[in-house]
Amino acid sequence: MSTVVQTDFAKMPGHWVLAKMGKRVLRPGGIELTQKMLDHLDISEDDDVAEFAPGLGVTAKIVLDKKPKSYIAIEQNEEAAKQVYKYLPSNNARCVIGNAEDTQLPSESVDVLYGEAMLTMQSPKQKETIIEEAHRILRKGGRYGIHELCLNPNDIDEELKNTIRKDLAQVIRVNTKPLTVFEWKSLFENNGFDVVIIEMRPMHLLEKKRMIQDEGVKGFANIVKNIAVNPEARKRIEAMQETFKKYEKYLGAISIVMEKK
Repeated sequence: MSTVVQTDFAKMPGHWVLAKMGKRVLRPGGIELTQKMLDHLDISEDDDVAEFAPGLGVTAKIVLDKKPKSYIAIEQNEEAAKQVYKYLPSNNARCVIGNAEDTQLPSESVDVLYGEAMLTMQSPKQKETIIEEAHRILRKGGRYGIHELCLNPNDIDEELKNTIRKDLAQVIRVNTKPLTVFEWKSLFENNGFDVVIIEMRPMHLLEKKRMIQDEGVKGFANIVKNIAVNPEARKRIEAMQETFKKYEKYLGAISIVMEKK
C-alpha cells in the first residue's frame, strides 16, 4: 500500500482514520470475536443472510465463503458501499445504500442477520428502532448476532458511565453509547429475542498483540508505516489509544447471538 494522502484527519470519525491507515478489522473484539459470533450463527447454504453496516467487508467475505442462499448488505455510507460492491459475487449478493432503522426489506425475509460496531454508535431510541427492524425482517426462529462495545461491570457508577461515553465520543468523533452486559441483554429480550449465547473479549483494538492477530505481521507493519508519515492521523490515533487505556478496566467487547421468538 502506498503512503496515505493527507486528508482532514482532525474531523474524521476514528474508525475511518484507522481505515485510511490500512486497518481492516475495526471491531472492538477483533477477528476472534467476529469468528465466534459467526460460529454461533451457524450460517449454511440454505440461509438468506443480511448484514447491517458491513464497513470494509472483512466479515462479509467470511460469510460469502459459506455460500449462503443469498446475502444483502445494508450500508448508509456511500464510500463503504463502494468497497462492498468490489467483493460481492454477481449472482446472489447485493448491497443497498440504506438505513438499518428502515431497510425497506420485506418482513420475515431473512434467516440470519448480524451487525458489528454499529449499535454502540446509536442513541437509545435508534437502538430500539434498529432492533425492531431486525425483528421485523427476520423469520420466526431467525438468528441475530451483534458484536459491540460494552461497559463493565453491570453496576458501574452512572456518573462514570456518562464520563466514559462523553470522552469516547469526543476522541472518536462519533456519538458512542455502549451499554453494560445486562443492558444489552435486556434490550434484546424486551424486543422479542431469546438470547442464546454471550461471548466477551477485552477491548484491545489498538493493542499491538491484537493488531498483529487481526491484521497479520505485514498488515501491522504497513499501518505503523502509514501512521509514521501522517502526523495528524498519528495524533488522533494516539488520543484514541490514550482514552482506551484510561478506561481499559471498564471497556469490553461483547457478542450476543439470539433467536427471534
